[in-house]
Amino acid sequence: MTNDAAPIGAERTQVAAAGGGDRPAAWGRFVAWRPYQLLSAVVFASPRRQFLMLALIPLIWVLTQHLGPMLQMLRVSLMDAYPVTVGQETHFTLANYVAFFEQSVFQRPFFRTLGYSAMLTLVTLIITYPVAYFLARHVKRHNQLALLLLLLIPFWTGEIVRTYAIMILLGNNGAVNIALQWLGLIERPIPFMYTGFSVSVGLIYLTALYMLLPLYSALEKLPRNITEAAADLGAGAWTRFWRITLPLSLEGVGSGCILVFLISTGYYGTPVLLGGPNSTVFAQTIAGFFHVAGDKWPTGAAFAVIMFVAALLLTGIFSRFISALRKGDSK
Repeated sequence: MTNDAAPIGAERTQVAAAGGGDRPAAWGRFVAWRPYQLLSAVVFASPRRQFLMLALIPLIWVLTQHLGPMLQMLRVSLMDAYPVTVGQETHFTLANYVAFFEQSVFQRPFFRTLGYSAMLTLVTLIITYPVAYFLARHVKRHNQLALLLLLLIPFWTGEIVRTYAIMILLGNNGAVNIALQWLGLIERPIPFMYTGFSVSVGLIYLTALYMLLPLYSALEKLPRNITEAAADLGAGAWTRFWRITLPLSLEGVGSGCILVFLISTGYYGTPVLLGGPNSTVFAQTIAGFFHVAGDKWPTGAAFAVIMFVAALLLTGIFSRFISALRKGDSK
């Protein structure tokens, strides 16, 4: 079967040139320009080339703004000194990575950060799942957008502003202690601030949206007739949740947990403002190397790479676990 049709780009330029009565004359001459027609015919010759042209700018953005800095961080982590002064010779070394495994003072905040992130991810899931379920299953469709906007409003402000809001709530003279004293439950303020509890509350508050939106998206897609049919067959509310709703929303659970976990491992400002000496996270340890002379920057870069790789490995394992659960439920 032969294809006598002109290339897509040539057809577009011919139509533009022929029907350009209401267009500027300059544009009509440009689209009729032979080099433009040849270039357009090459670019739009196939759907794959059209896709590549559309994806070119996002691809350049990812390579230069995301992958590029990470590769530079990896390169710096293998150097013995950075920034490099004029006339100084640098050598590649693994000593920056060895330092992490030799000193437990660096390992404690590392494992504390992973433990914090995993625990907070679970707590955030438990807190936000009922909210997402209520929005998706019990709120009328035309009201869902309005309620979502109300939940989004606090996230229009920056991380530091929201962190200060938590400090106002949990301070000795904050709203929580005032309410507890007014109810007669305590006689003196509870020292919530500068503890692991305050850091946990702050991180849950900052990451709740990243869990809520994937859960809402997954739950909103569930057909209502499935749970209605299960109810007609005698399944109780708890059985319907465990056997139908939760398995069918595992995609949203997995996406939300991965987002919250990855974001929690990298937070710096909130642990600094809300935490104390016993709640130091690994991001603070990494930042400490960049606050001193340049010869410590490679060590900080190496520690950042270690955290990045560890977080990716854990999320990869979790993703495989969620995929296995989904496949098991689909059988």
